[in-house]
Amino acid sequence: MTAPLADKSNTNLHGIVLLVIATVVFAAQDAVTKGLTDLLPVAQIVFVRFTAFTLMALCLVKLRMPVREALRSKVPGKQLARCLMMCAEVSLFTFALRYIGVAEIHAIFSCFPLFIVVLSVPILGESVGWRRWSAVGIGFLGTLIILRPGTGVFEPAALLAILCALIYALYNLMTRLVSRHDRFETSLLYFGLVGMAASALPALWVWQPATGEALWLLAGVCLCSMTSHLLLIKALELAEANVLQPFNYLILVWAMLMGWALYGEVLDAYAIAGAMLVTASGIYIGVREARASRQQGLLSVQVALASRATVLADTDSH
Repeated sequence: MTAPLADKSNTNLHGIVLLVIATVVFAAQDAVTKGLTDLLPVAQIVFVRFTAFTLMALCLVKLRMPVREALRSKVPGKQLARCLMMCAEVSLFTFALRYIGVAEIHAIFSCFPLFIVVLSVPILGESVGWRRWSAVGIGFLGTLIILRPGTGVFEPAALLAILCALIYALYNLMTRLVSRHDRFETSLLYFGLVGMAASALPALWVWQPATGEALWLLAGVCLCSMTSHLLLIKALELAEANVLQPFNYLILVWAMLMGWALYGEVLDAYAIAGAMLVTASGIYIGVREARASRQQGLLSVQVALASRATVLADTDSH
């Protein structure tokens, strides 16, 4: 009994290590993207990123199953909607990086789990208890502390980060919906192909030759994008999502460090305090959801055992 538990613990640890590395690479991707937005149009950056992701997805899927089979979706409309949402979110996020710092945009964007809780009620029909509602309220208070609307430090561009968080929350909920019908490989391919197709026309309209520094930065963004997603996929294969969830917030730490090192960004005390509130709320919500999921799983097992016992009792009586 001890050996399987030890194996599971080691597997979770390996998954956590990979996720931590992935958060470093994600932060590096955004830091490099910020510098790239001064050299190339946003639409071009987004198109190249989705193209690189699609090539990676095709290679990954081909190792697991025929690509033609992976392209068969039972809910193509929902797949299309979720992928267009993500294309819009990536475009807005990249555009926002032109005007606000890497650390600040991640501090604000960290509120997306709060939107997920709020939207899961009408979209997924989930019930949310008073503890999670309280966490949502505290998290949004933290977001207001970061933004400080009505003061001289408020930046209108920061609202783009809020919109990105809202769209990303919707994308997550749509991903949950399609995962009930389609395989992971199908969602992966649709993500790349739809994003590439949706960003192609705007990119061609504003296309500029990438040379010198721009070319190297663009290659760096693509490499970071592919590496981070591969690390994330492997981490999720090794460890459960609820085990990994709290470590996702480390990206804020790396973003703050990279923003300071590359662009001289420094978050003030208000922004740091607000980010801590948002992060604490998100982690609490993740822990509550994990606990609820485990309880639901135990309930399902108990129901199954009770049903089996009833069937056996009926069989014996006959």
